[in-house]
Amino acid sequence: MVEYKPQEIELGWQKKWEEAKIFEVEKDPSKKKFYCLEMYPYPSGKMHMGHLRNYTIGDTLARFKRMNGFNVLYPMGYDSFGLPAEIAAIKQGTHPEITTRKNIASIKENQKRIGYSYDWRREVSSIEKDYYRWNQWIFLKMYEKGLAYRKESLVNWCPGCTSVLANEQVINGKCWRCSSDVNPKFLSQWFYKIREYADELLQGLDDLEWPEKVKTMQRNWIGRSEGTVADFAVEGTDKTLSIFTTRVDTIFGVTFMTMAAEHPWCKEFVKDTEYEAEYLEFYEEVMEQDRYKRMADETEKKGVFLGKYAINPLNGDKIPIYAGNFVIYGYGAGAVMAVPAHDQRDFEFAKKYGIPIKVVIQPFDGFVLEGEKMSRAFIEDGVLDKSEDFSGVENRVAIDRIAEKLKEIGKGGKTTNYKIRDWLVSRQRYWGTPIPMIFCDECGVVPVPIDQLPVELPQDAVFGKTGNPLEHSESFMNVSCPKCGKAARRESDTMDTFVDSSWYFLKYTSPKLGDVPFNKEDVEYWGPVDQYIGGIEHAILHLLYARFFTKITRDFGLHSFNEPFKALLTQGMVNLPHPYCESCNKFLPKSYNKEGNWTGEYNMETETCNTCGSKYILKSAKMSKSLGNTISPQRIVEEFGADTARFFIMHAANPVKEMDWSDAGCSADNRIMLKIWDLVNDIPISTRDSVDVYDGYIQYRLHRMIRNVTELYQTMLIRDALNEIIGFADVLRKYCEMVPNKQLFGQCQETLILMLAPIVPHMCEELWHLKGHDPYVSLCKWPAFDSQYINESIELRWQCYENVLDDVKNIQKLIKIEVPKEIQIIIADSWKNQFTEETLSMIKDGKNFGDLMKNAMSKPDLKRYGKQIKGFLGRISKNPGKFSVPFPNQEEEYAFFTENLALLENDLGTKIIIVKETNSDNKKKDQALPGKPALSIK
Repeated sequence: MVEYKPQEIELGWQKKWEEAKIFEVEKDPSKKKFYCLEMYPYPSGKMHMGHLRNYTIGDTLARFKRMNGFNVLYPMGYDSFGLPAEIAAIKQGTHPEITTRKNIASIKENQKRIGYSYDWRREVSSIEKDYYRWNQWIFLKMYEKGLAYRKESLVNWCPGCTSVLANEQVINGKCWRCSSDVNPKFLSQWFYKIREYADELLQGLDDLEWPEKVKTMQRNWIGRSEGTVADFAVEGTDKTLSIFTTRVDTIFGVTFMTMAAEHPWCKEFVKDTEYEAEYLEFYEEVMEQDRYKRMADETEKKGVFLGKYAINPLNGDKIPIYAGNFVIYGYGAGAVMAVPAHDQRDFEFAKKYGIPIKVVIQPFDGFVLEGEKMSRAFIEDGVLDKSEDFSGVENRVAIDRIAEKLKEIGKGGKTTNYKIRDWLVSRQRYWGTPIPMIFCDECGVVPVPIDQLPVELPQDAVFGKTGNPLEHSESFMNVSCPKCGKAARRESDTMDTFVDSSWYFLKYTSPKLGDVPFNKEDVEYWGPVDQYIGGIEHAILHLLYARFFTKITRDFGLHSFNEPFKALLTQGMVNLPHPYCESCNKFLPKSYNKEGNWTGEYNMETETCNTCGSKYILKSAKMSKSLGNTISPQRIVEEFGADTARFFIMHAANPVKEMDWSDAGCSADNRIMLKIWDLVNDIPISTRDSVDVYDGYIQYRLHRMIRNVTELYQTMLIRDALNEIIGFADVLRKYCEMVPNKQLFGQCQETLILMLAPIVPHMCEELWHLKGHDPYVSLCKWPAFDSQYINESIELRWQCYENVLDDVKNIQKLIKIEVPKEIQIIIADSWKNQFTEETLSMIKDGKNFGDLMKNAMSKPDLKRYGKQIKGFLGRISKNPGKFSVPFPNQEEEYAFFTENLALLENDLGTKIIIVKETNSDNKKKDQALPGKPALSIK
């Protein structure tokens, strides 16, 4: 027997793949293309199990598609800009490029050692000038078309990262990366007009083969709502508050307006007035509050009067304007019309500050509400009251009529609003793409000329000082104005690193091109991505931005498709048992001091929490760096080989499910692989050339496996595919002991290799070679099943056979007999076949138990079986799907089991007696049903 030496085998085949360049790919119009892609990683160091799972899913699919004749594009790159590298540089006194390139080399080495079939020629990295140049090129094209703009805005400032965050990067008031509390801050920032594509981003979701959960998350984030805009002029100013509302039917009940305390107009309204001091004190208080908790129902509603009045566009009422803590600047107009009689939040505010409550909707039941007597807001539907020409109209009908009136007088009208805000792309950091703009005292804001790209990151940036390191680089900041030639200064902000990942999948199609971002002919052939694979944590940010960039590059004429990713698979998390303190209600992370020594928050020896001293429990937790519980695949590779790592990560759970890491599971899967290795290398003691009756079962199992595994790979149920393969290997192992047909056994061995090749490619290449074939199994044609061996009739018969095996094993467990002396299989009488067919047909037509029994007893030849029939009908009517008629009569079923007697005895390991019900005196014979023989075990 040939010994399995994974280290030698894997390194050897990886070298051969690389030398033969078998995974390099070019356009080929004669082949159907398949673009397979995993979300490219941030290179933080070595691979962990989450990476292993993500990439092995993708590689398995890519290899399967190649074997099925597709021209497969399967590239890899690195999302290599980002704040962690910059923070590390500041702490360590190094340059972020040094750390980043070291990490890229490390993870790339890991990926190659696992044997992923990437076309490495197409590798891209966002830190390369040839890549981020095109970030800048796209920015300038967007600026030309008005899709990129700069304005002063209240932004999300993260003190931990010392940078601005997009709205999407703030989770429950905290930074998505470092969890610091996010504070509001006014800064001049650059934005992309993603809102202009809101409708298309929303509608395009309908045609995507994405998980419904992800599509729902995107729909909610875009947040489309139908409503009305009403223009409230601010008395004594040239300003107008354009309020969006879905309840314009209440506009005659507006008794005050509420503006966000941080709205810039508030300071203008109170400047040099008696209201200024109170407002400024209130402003400071609000700015210290969590921006998102301010909107919560339970938060106390506070406000101050600004000394200004808005004019109701329909009745001319003067409405006092307040600054409030429960309105957020940046959402809509940063102001709301307040109708306390019909909104609970407004009602509470009005009660607190003594503001009138005007009822403008009365209940349908005729009860008359009075504002001063109300204990809560009336938010139900009703009839308009005190609403001038609209009084007496049902409120829902009035919405459209009032909107039309506003449009008629030029004060608003129906509109569509979106929750999504324009994408804030400015970041106050060094390690990102420089924004290609220049500030000139003479010319204002000037774009860098296209022919001067890229604007490169300087090497003399100083880390560790306050502010953006770029601001401390004179060589970078000081520049001549491209228009007038006078001294000017560069923009010091860099781009949000989500820009880098918003179009990298397009760059893979022509990575070395120099005059445009990517070649249109290349991207039109390969795009869009057919299967995208990555984590659910990117369901909103990355995927939304990638969709936006796909649409803008389409509109630039760079390609013609609308969406970046046809199908999306979000793989489940990899979990590990981890210390959890029930008293502290948290997982206990490991931590390390600057010398690299562990100063953990739990004590491994005493199994206690270092914070409270309580005994911890082990609880399943996601592998993460913050908990210090990540496991590298390197240990598995060193002990068992890369193929075992791949096999285990695919066998533990189907890709979309969470999986638990287990050392024992990894060892068990290694044993399964070794058994398959031995089976495929096995040479039976003796073989035959003749065809025997039980070869039919092997043919059935072989072609059923090919069909099922093919379907399971296609639907990404890879664990299920592996179980099918393992099940067939068990059957083949028994067949090997039965003097197998030489040709059929060899065909089965080779088919096993082909079925496993996408998951454990190194082992399968070696086995293919040992079978005398030329390399490479990775490029072999995927086998097709032969329907003559698995048509419906054949399947029913062999399922009947397998059901007998299962039933025998279950009975053995029940009666606790490990090895029976004898098993009698009793074949049902022919009347049961005819009766079952007729009964199943009647059930299909909607007949009930009574109808079935009445029909049976109406037939003279069945009356004598009345007791049996009653019990039989009870079973079949409860679960008709479990019953079928694989054989037309007793004779054929008897012949089938008799022909396969040797196979049965081999499978069950004991003497088998096949007997017809009509010839049996066994008490259990009445239990025999068509395709479900009665069993007697001794």
